[in-house]
Amino acid sequence: MLDDRTKRLLDTRLAGDQADERLPSIVAGLARDGQLVWTGGRGVVGDRRPDADTQYRAGSITKSFIAVAVLCLRDAGQISLSDQLGDHLNIAALAGSPTVASMTIGQLLSHSAGLRAETAGPWWERTPGSSLDDLAAGSLNDEAARFRSGRRFHYSNVGFALLGALLTAKHGLPWYEVISRDLLAPLGLTRTTPRPQAPHATGYAVHPYADVLLDEPEHDAGAMAPAGQLWTTVTDLAKFARLLSGQADGIIARETLAEMREPVVIAEATGQPWTSAYGLGLQLWNADGQRRYGHTGSMPGFVALLAITDAPGSDTAMVACNSTTGFSMSLGTDLLTIMAEQEPSLPAEWKPADVEADLLALLGSWFWGPAPYTLSLSAGELELSRDGAGGRGTRFRRDDAGGWRGLDGYMAGEPLTVVTGADGHVTALDIGSFIYTRTPYDPAAPVPGGVDPNPWQTT
Repeated sequence: MLDDRTKRLLDTRLAGDQADERLPSIVAGLARDGQLVWTGGRGVVGDRRPDADTQYRAGSITKSFIAVAVLCLRDAGQISLSDQLGDHLNIAALAGSPTVASMTIGQLLSHSAGLRAETAGPWWERTPGSSLDDLAAGSLNDEAARFRSGRRFHYSNVGFALLGALLTAKHGLPWYEVISRDLLAPLGLTRTTPRPQAPHATGYAVHPYADVLLDEPEHDAGAMAPAGQLWTTVTDLAKFARLLSGQADGIIARETLAEMREPVVIAEATGQPWTSAYGLGLQLWNADGQRRYGHTGSMPGFVALLAITDAPGSDTAMVACNSTTGFSMSLGTDLLTIMAEQEPSLPAEWKPADVEADLLALLGSWFWGPAPYTLSLSAGELELSRDGAGGRGTRFRRDDAGGWRGLDGYMAGEPLTVVTGADGHVTALDIGSFIYTRTPYDPAAPVPGGVDPNPWQTT
């Protein structure tokens, strides 16, 4: 747990936002290493201050739940991210809309399908929901494609409604029953539901010029529900963050979670430097070299945030309020910064490891042509770094066949192959046809194009 001074600073920052933004109520929490270490609440819900178990609308954080369930289908071999929507979803309207039917599951997960942002009819967030067939008939004609698929980021609530329908089609159950069975129950998320359960906040609009409130509507969104209908709590979001950060085993592979966190498309504002992107069901933020992932959410009367730091400890912020205009965008970042500055996360304790002799013999100096590199091993990963270049080099991890595969940079996905001579001794490393030798342009190694037989020239 955090010390009293840190808690006081966090409480003060939260109280400032509640007062400055005129929020009827707000709750927040911070987690480290998968455990809640601070929660705070201001304002009132009913006749008491809200706490970590008070329900608020999660809004589009719902999309991350949908994405995890869809990727579990992919991992089970039932779908591929390159599959077209029409391959798995039998909606009459798709037959007359080949453009929408050809959008891929991966494009829908990353908001790169080019599909319309909202429904064609009255705004779905403030009107009672309709059936999937009604949604498709009104919103899935060829005019629904706003951009060529794969061209750019274009946020689509309709796209995640279709992904929810995909879950129903593949499991034979409503989307909420799928995530309840496969995610909520195993994780112990007992307060995450499609409709509010007491104690819960009521959504309000705050008058812009007077301190008075107006109730916002709440209803079943029907076919659009997978885009943003869940209600949840700070406690449950902390448990869900444990899953997303790879600290809860048994539901989804860590490699798949890493894939969700990879930028697929940049969310760019015209004329502005980009600081955010979208992965597979996750928003990604990059500010001053600090990367975070998670999702924001809003529905009439509510705004919410889940932000996880991409660093050891996976420091996480959860914030929710019951005002349409919401809290300041910097609140989650400020709470995380206060905790990091006041009580920095300890690095993992170093421990010696068992390393095979053959692998140990590969470590040390290598040369790509005349350029010096160093191959090192740490935490089970190889890293090949250019000497004097600074920063992280290319990392490699064991694959299922026992070889090594690149994790990042230019060599991501490429195999690292150890080349041996006729006598069995190692002569080179081959990484995607790039040959690394123990000495610059070693003539005994298979350097592409060969090596001039004349010795290095001196002046």
